[in-house]
Order: sequence, then structure tokens, then C-alpha cells
Amino acid sequence: MRRQLLAHDWVVYAKPPLGGPEQVLEYRGRYTHRVAISNERLVGMDATTIRFRVRATPGKRVLQVPAEEFIDRFFLHVLPNGFKRIRHYGLLAPAAKATHLALARQALSVPEPDPVITATVADFLQRVGRAEWARCTHCHAGRFVPTAAIPPRRPATPPSTSVRGPP
Repeated sequence: MRRQLLAHDWVVYAKPPLGGPEQVLEYRGRYTHRVAISNERLVGMDATTIRFRVRATPGKRVLQVPAEEFIDRFFLHVLPNGFKRIRHYGLLAPAAKATHLALARQALSVPEPDPVITATVADFLQRVGRAEWARCTHCHAGRFVPTAAIPPRRPATPPSTSVRGPP
């Protein structure tokens, strides 16, 4: 597959960023980390209804909906557990990220980054001046002793695509 990719004449046009890399990050961030509705669109609310601006064909108009319907509409934009908003591909694809980044560093003659040093909670709290982190808050004499590690929570599996509802 690699030979096929290398044999193809690729034409790549990458326009330089107009305002620098910071502006590119800000621009992308507005789309990847935004909320379903901005505060500027909210017009008002009372005990049972919420009013907000919507784009309609002739311009903008104010829509008034019951609070429950507003919450239902809002949660349509919240991803379920286990789903990701941004998918990585190419060099950052999860399946071969380490291999591809190592090859890219080698091709660009960039050194391997320093390994991330992980410290235990006790070491960290000792370093930042919280040496008494394990003291019992009730009797102030005993000390908490870790007995087991809590494994990280596995993400929920996405729903099966083989089971489909009616069209």
C-alpha cells in the first residue's frame, strides 16, 4: 500500500495561515469546542418557557419553546459516553500513532521528546506542601493506607450499527 501511495503524484496546496498559528487554533477551536447554543442567542426565560433567536428564511426571529423541549433540543448536541467529537487520522491515527510519529521525527531529524515523568499522588502532594494528605480527617491520628487501585472506567461501547430501525 505504501508503494502505491508513493507512486501517485500528489498535489498538495496548503495556504499559509493569514494571522499566524494562534489565529488558526482560535478559528478551529470555535468549531470543535463550542456549545450547542451561545449566550447571545438566548433572549429570555420564565418558569416554563425559553425564548431564543433562530435563523429563519427572511432573517432572524425569536422562538419560544417549553423548557423541556429546549432541554431535549440541547441534548441532541451532547455526545453519548464513549463517542469522540474529533477523530484523528494520518500521523495521529490511534492504531499507528507511535510508529508514524517516530518515522516523522526521524525524517525531520527532530529528537525524541523527554519522557513524561509520572509521580504518585503522595509524592506530588509532598512536593507541593501537603504532607498531611493521608491523615484521617476524623481522628487526626490515623493515616489512610491505599489498599487497591481503582481501574480507569472503560468508555461505553457505541451502539451496534447492524441493528437498524425503520427507514
